[in-house]
Amino acid sequence: MTTGTAAAGPVARITAERVGKWFGEVIAVNNCSLSVGAGVVGLLGANGAGKSTLFKMLAGLIEPSHGQVRVLGARLRDQVGWYRRVGFCPESDALPEWMTGREYLSLMLRLMGFDRAETATRVARWLERFELTAAGDRRLGGYSKGMRQKLKLAQALAHEPEVVFLDEPLNGMDPVSRRAAIDLVRKLGEEGRTVLVSSHILPEVEAMTDRIILIDRGRVLAEGAVAEIRDKIPEHPTTVALVSPAARALAAFLIGHEYVTGVRIEDRQRVVVHTDHAVAFYRALPGWVLENNLQVDEILTLDDNLEAVFQYLTER
Repeated sequence: MTTGTAAAGPVARITAERVGKWFGEVIAVNNCSLSVGAGVVGLLGANGAGKSTLFKMLAGLIEPSHGQVRVLGARLRDQVGWYRRVGFCPESDALPEWMTGREYLSLMLRLMGFDRAETATRVARWLERFELTAAGDRRLGGYSKGMRQKLKLAQALAHEPEVVFLDEPLNGMDPVSRRAAIDLVRKLGEEGRTVLVSSHILPEVEAMTDRIILIDRGRVLAEGAVAEIRDKIPEHPTTVALVSPAARALAAFLIGHEYVTGVRIEDRQRVVVHTDHAVAFYRALPGWVLENNLQVDEILTLDDNLEAVFQYLTER
């Protein structure tokens, strides 16, 4: 299964084939296979689920104990030059305290092969983009956690990589900065880049993308769009509320209909529907409304969200 935007087609930029990683007798990742195309994809898991270990293997930071990982068709450790096409924002903070923000970002760009003039241009642009221009000549030891996080994001993106790995990228940011970072990640996906975002904060990932990889206890539980994953769990139906001025007529039509497992009228203008095939239900609903002169003013999905999916799958 290839996880990515529909427009990206079948081309995979990140692949893992039956990868596993163990540390002594502890199995951190167990026999995982996945394929990621263009767009933004969330790699999700609770603390200790194996998410960080899988993320580091995909980014080329550690070698799998077995299996193989490829980025842009190559093993990063075999093709060192490929790292110039990859951006990485680590979760851990190991910035050199004695350097200024400008010096650090300049060093990262110089290591990517840019000349001094281009480096200076990019440094100025990305410091401004993350509102760090005034702090650019201050030593990193005096940066707040949010400022350090923004600088890590800047160094991951300033060389305009094709593939970007962001490990818990919003840690320590204030709400306004978080919103700006989320918008930036979405924009990168719209530009056709591949962005893999690792996080345990489900609503933040949901704001960036609906395409996810769920990992728990060292194995991949599911991958794809949230609605698609929910649609594959018939024993745990989706709950949908339909707002209508003719709730009784709408409920009468839906009872016993295809894809519908339960209907109740919650109040005079609200019908609650249970469906075990959410994607098919959403596709069929417009036709039902038009062909049968039904009235539906609003559709509210009550539990078709990332947190509900993740909780259900991990509890199984």
